[in-house]
Formats: sequence, structure tokens, C-alpha cells
Amino acid sequence: MTGGDWCHLIGVAAALGARVQFIGGEPTLHPDFARILAHTVELGVPVEVFTNLYRIRESWWELLARPGVSLATSWYSDQADDHARITGRAGSYERTRANVAKAVGLGIPVRAAIVGVLDGQRVREAEADLRSLGVTRVRVGHVQDLGRAQIGSRPDPAQLCGRCGDRRLAVSPTGDVTPCVMSGWMVAGNVLVEPLTVIVGGAAWRDHLVQIPRQGRVCPPECNPASDGNDCPPAQQVDGE
Repeated sequence: MTGGDWCHLIGVAAALGARVQFIGGEPTLHPDFARILAHTVELGVPVEVFTNLYRIRESWWELLARPGVSLATSWYSDQADDHARITGRAGSYERTRANVAKAVGLGIPVRAAIVGVLDGQRVREAEADLRSLGVTRVRVGHVQDLGRAQIGSRPDPAQLCGRCGDRRLAVSPTGDVTPCVMSGWMVAGNVLVEPLTVIVGGAAWRDHLVQIPRQGRVCPPECNPASDGNDCPPAQQVDGE
């Protein structure tokens, strides 16, 4: 998806009265990230940027501080070595922490998800570290494999929270439309081929939705899709780094 493709799609979302979330992978790596975000802000669409906060250009801060923009990030430890071990990047703890502190200082709403990956991981200490920076919206979760098909098997829709496709959807970097970021194997169409409104009104979309249990699934406390804007917990995907 080019910058123009995303801007057009966000225009469609604006006409529908939607709010959007930029997620990945890492959304700030898109070459037109600033252009897409500026277009979203100009349209008055509320937007959350889910980013690892590793590489934030100085020129972006003014845009990120605009009304209607918020940030979300994944967090792993209060120890730099453990944080780097999980993200695979030396210095990721220091850079992400510094950018969290800067965002809070600029008054940008920030939420964080602490993802449990390692045995003995300092999850509670990591939470205290974040709160010491002024982050008040912190959720603790654990890594899961939803959205990433296992070799020789197919993900189980029963593991989804049950809210996928319920006034929400996800569009991948290639334009594929799925019920949410956690149901990446349920492709209903592609916005580069046909309009979004046609896709969500089509048979493939309906077929996917009937596979997702809507009742009887009680999410564990760390999932809690009813919090943080009723969105699924993308922070539970470690490869968001």
C-alpha cells in the first residue's frame, strides 16, 4: 500500500465515522508515515499509533502532539539487557524509554502493554518503571500465536476474543482485509482490488464472521478487549517490534 492508497482508505474511514490505529510490524517505517498521519489528523479522524518508539524523528513530535493522536507501545522489562534480548535490538530499552518520557512530557496520551515472553521476566518491575514515567494506562499480557499460522495447521477462531469484525476490521500492508489484526488468515478481500464497502458487504466477509464465536468466550484478564478503546490486544504479538 502506497501513501496515496492509505490516504484514500483513511478518507473512506472518515466518511464512515471511524477511528483508526496504525500498527505493524512497525508503522513508522512506512516511507510516507508522516504524510499518512498528517492526512488522518487533517480529516479529524482519531488515530492511535502503535509503535515500538525506537526510531521517532524529531520532526514528527509536533504532529504526534496534535489533538486526536495517541501512542501505544509494547514494553518488556525494567532491565536493558532483558528488553534488548526480547526485541533483538541493543539500546532498545534506552531509546524507547526516552521516547515514552518525551511523549508524556508533551502531553501525548500513551498506553503500554507489557508482554510476558521469558520465564522470570520482571513484569511487575517493568510496570512500575512505566508508571514512574507517568504512563497510567498499562496492561499486562502474554505472547500468543494468533494471526501467525503454524506450519501444517490453521489457527483456531475460538481463540479470538469474539469481537473481531464487530464494528472493526484490519487492513494489512498489502491491502488484505480481515476481521481484526489477530485474525490475519481470514482474508475477505483486498482494497487494491475492490472498495472496502464492497468487501465488508460480501460473502467472504460474512463467511469469516460466522466462524468467530460470539458468545461463551470469556477473555482472560490480560486480554480485556473492553479496555483501551475496545480493541483487540495487538501488544500480545511480539513481532510488532
